[in-house]
Amino acid sequence: MRAPATLEKQRDRRPAGRLTRRRIEEDREEAVFREVVSFTPDPLPVRYYDKDTTRPISFYLSSLEELLAWRPDAEDGFNVALGPPECRQPPLSSRRPRTLMCHDMMGGYLDDKFIQGSATQTPYSFYHWQYIDIFVYFSHHTVTIPPVGWTNAAHRHGVCVLGTFITEWKDGERLCQAFLAGDEHSYRAVADQLVLIAQFFRFDGWLINIENSLSLAAVGNVPHFLQYLTSQLHQQVPGGLVLWYDSVVSSGQLKWQNELNEQNRVFFDACDGFFTNYNWREEHLERTLGQAGERRADVYVGVDVFARGNVVGGRFDTNKSLELIRKHGFSAALFAPGWVYECLEKGNFFQNQDKFWSLLERYLPTHSICSLPFVTSFCLGMGTRRVYYGQEEAVGPWYHPSAQEIQPLFGEHRLEGDGQGWVKTHCCLEDAWNGGSSLLIRGLIPPEVGNVAVRLFSLQVPVPPKIFVSLVYKLEGPSAVGVALELTTGDAGSCHVGGISVLSAETSSRRSPRPLRVPPTKLAKWVGRCGQQLSGGWVQRCYEVTLRGCLLQDLFVNFSRPPGSQKEENFICRLGELQVVDANSLLTPLPQVQAVTVSHVRWQPFASEWEGGPAGLRLSCTLHWAYLLPRVRCFRIHCCRGSEGGSPSSGPSQPGRPRLLGLAFVNRYRIVGLAVAAAEPGQDGRVEFLVEPVPKEGFLVPQAEWGKAAILYSMPRT
Repeated sequence: MRAPATLEKQRDRRPAGRLTRRRIEEDREEAVFREVVSFTPDPLPVRYYDKDTTRPISFYLSSLEELLAWRPDAEDGFNVALGPPECRQPPLSSRRPRTLMCHDMMGGYLDDKFIQGSATQTPYSFYHWQYIDIFVYFSHHTVTIPPVGWTNAAHRHGVCVLGTFITEWKDGERLCQAFLAGDEHSYRAVADQLVLIAQFFRFDGWLINIENSLSLAAVGNVPHFLQYLTSQLHQQVPGGLVLWYDSVVSSGQLKWQNELNEQNRVFFDACDGFFTNYNWREEHLERTLGQAGERRADVYVGVDVFARGNVVGGRFDTNKSLELIRKHGFSAALFAPGWVYECLEKGNFFQNQDKFWSLLERYLPTHSICSLPFVTSFCLGMGTRRVYYGQEEAVGPWYHPSAQEIQPLFGEHRLEGDGQGWVKTHCCLEDAWNGGSSLLIRGLIPPEVGNVAVRLFSLQVPVPPKIFVSLVYKLEGPSAVGVALELTTGDAGSCHVGGISVLSAETSSRRSPRPLRVPPTKLAKWVGRCGQQLSGGWVQRCYEVTLRGCLLQDLFVNFSRPPGSQKEENFICRLGELQVVDANSLLTPLPQVQAVTVSHVRWQPFASEWEGGPAGLRLSCTLHWAYLLPRVRCFRIHCCRGSEGGSPSSGPSQPGRPRLLGLAFVNRYRIVGLAVAAAEPGQDGRVEFLVEPVPKEGFLVPQAEWGKAAILYSMPRT
């Protein structure tokens, strides 16, 4: 794809002020930009930036004209996903029935549109990713481009993401007539644009939803449009998908069928899958069987979780729908499972969401991540405060979907037989090691057993010669139970994903790794806290594992009764981080953040919020830098020195001490409304920005290796 090179050229043409360079420590350069403060408005394009704050936002296209006119632009760079979906097993191309989640919430583009996050207090958050295979972002705009936060979170879990192309009502008829009723040039131009958008923004395809009548000329071209769109997408987007929604029939009538039949089969044959309408009964499924043949898994039977109309199940009875769908071997399409957020008490959201998905668990086969490094802090991408390695950085609500880390298998697990032992996992915002939340594990060890264990993750990773594993945890209360990490391994010739109950001694085994006590010098950054009591009561345990010819299949946490105890043991344990890292990757030098530049500078006058504080300025600007994105989890953006302001909860920052501004998941970040001191007459004010890379392996990078840029600013002469 050639667009990124274009972006670099456009970006380089728009520096802020005059660039000077000076040498700093370790023979590295710091870019210094000179600015004369001006309050002249310099508006940014409203498609890409919030008109009130200039924060970057995700966007949609509202017409055929907008779609055909769109070209990759420098401003689009904020909305590009970090990378493709992580490797997973089984692959989406397998014939196993799949689970699709179609996210439709109050028109879409709510707080999730703010690419760099927002201060939302009670946002909707989805975290049962291990149960789904496809995520569709749905709205009633003509071209719904998924907000990048959803794409990043889904891809991190190996889930592919689709946008929506929808036409409706009389306007939809006119739009379809314009691009479908003519020759192939018209519909191919639309398809080419849809492919380019998916390729550029790094999501994985489209749900095509034509919900209006079509002329005979237009409906005759729909299969050709679908075939061309599907073939082009497969060429440009590996693993890409095009799905058709059950609406129009081959005569051109808008006539929902609730099944696959002769009236809509032509559309199914032209693309990757068929999403049925919701008012089906079991006889519809039985008739669909005969039409689908070997492509049963490509039929996504729609389930409206709101239970609108004459439907099977829905709401907390959605399991009834899933039971029939799986009975016949079809995939399932869950429409608007955000019902638990929209219609139920917000204060009980997590409990209600866990209840909803636990009722479906038996019908939702999980998938496994199959690549290293595997690192998670269990952060939901939201919180009531920000924590970094046990240290509180900021207080106040925040919501940033891109910052959601890999989520585990949630639920309650009970011992087999008559035993009373159990373990339950759920997310918790009350404490965190890194981010805004942690994983809370409650359980009971009955007197008759020595331990209980819970499976957190299913993996399919060929084990390299040596891996290092780390677990950060803390026990709540007086419990003295033992906490240990356990791995399930299997023969590398087998790719079977198994739960606890189906593991056998011949093909797999559970191993307790031996602690890593004296790490190699080059690994000191990664293992520097191993075995130590950390701030906030956290403990980090590190392990070394050497296994050859094996697959790493599962990660468990085992809780064992204290020595000498004969009684029932209750425990509450909080997990803050889990890491599985190829030892060789820790020996590879990290790239440095380079070429930090500043653009789109905007100044506003500012009256200090603190009593007695001087009047100052509000600075907004965009940072750009160069870095290899496949090597990074995210970037942490800091400011220091000349800054006088801070968040309302933290008060003024300390000069010279870096203060976190936010997180970036691309090589750019928009700083908005940063409070800085007004420069004295004849003097320069100064603010410095630091770009800290966070490696995928999860260790701290020394500040000397961060990217740096500074703005020297002066007031205009009067």
